Amino acid sequence: MQDLIDSALARIEAASTAEELETVRVEVLGRKGVLTQLSKDMGKLSPDERASRGKFINGAKQALEGAYEGRKSSFERAALAKRLDAEWVDLTVPAPGPRPGSLHPVTQIQWEIEDLFRTLGFTVLDGPEVETEYHNFDALNIPADHPARDMQDTFWLEGGHLLRTHTSPVQVRGMEKLGPPLRMIAPGRVFRNESVDASHEHTFYQLEGMMIDRNVSVGNLIYFMKTLLTAIFKRDVTVRLRPGFFPFVEPGFELDIRCLICGGDGCPVCKHSGWVELLPCGLVNPHVLRKSGIDPTEWNGFAFGLGLTRLVMMRYAIDDIRWLQSGDLRFLRQF
Repeated sequence: MQDLIDSALARIEAASTAEELETVRVEVLGRKGVLTQLSKDMGKLSPDERASRGKFINGAKQALEGAYEGRKSSFERAALAKRLDAEWVDLTVPAPGPRPGSLHPVTQIQWEIEDLFRTLGFTVLDGPEVETEYHNFDALNIPADHPARDMQDTFWLEGGHLLRTHTSPVQVRGMEKLGPPLRMIAPGRVFRNESVDASHEHTFYQLEGMMIDRNVSVGNLIYFMKTLLTAIFKRDVTVRLRPGFFPFVEPGFELDIRCLICGGDGCPVCKHSGWVELLPCGLVNPHVLRKSGIDPTEWNGFAFGLGLTRLVMMRYAIDDIRWLQSGDLRFLRQF
């Protein structure tokens, strides 16, 4: 009998598949297996022989069941490992399907500025991108024969319409419809027929603002501009204010910011000057107020224009404006 048990243990250990192991179990431990037959023959034995036979069978059964479970577990572990290898998932690979989107950096900056100016009592206004010649030029003290028009290469359309070259027309519409006192900003897309390079695009974004009230001074203008730049760059920045000519303001200024790309050493973004023209501004020209039905003897104000696209370049140290409209998602996902 011991030979039968030893042979069964050897077959259990030698089983190469789960199927072979199950065959051995059925032949040895099954209802018609070897141990079952030995148990059935115990009725023919004397009491002493039955006790000895029973002890042997119980020991053999425990040994065989232990060997069987151990071998079965090894097959199960091997099968699980094989399945896991086949079903292995790299958790660093992006999930299939649509990826979550994000805001374009220009939109992020625009919304930040809108939130800031709302806290300062300004209203956010919008206007058409296809404008009339009157709102884009004439109402801003830039008649047809004015040389300032040469500064803005324009995309002209039929019927005297054009793609707006700045968001100043929204200021005109705001004065016409709302009247003074008025605090407003006008963010949006503008168009210029320009040659594209590291710092110029034919399509870009601006944000222009205006405050019309009584006794408005250059000091009010400087206060709001400093508040704006500190909030956007989250640090002190070096600026300079120099005279500048714009037909719709008098006096007019250019507010430049020391280039944050090169630190003032000179680079393509700042045209190797160390400074970036960021913010033309000034007190609103009385002729502009009159054209919008506002009495300049009673009201005055300031206006400014901010290049949102250039502001984004300064904030994120982007050295080429063309990246912002490249459509390259690898670039845009950084923000």
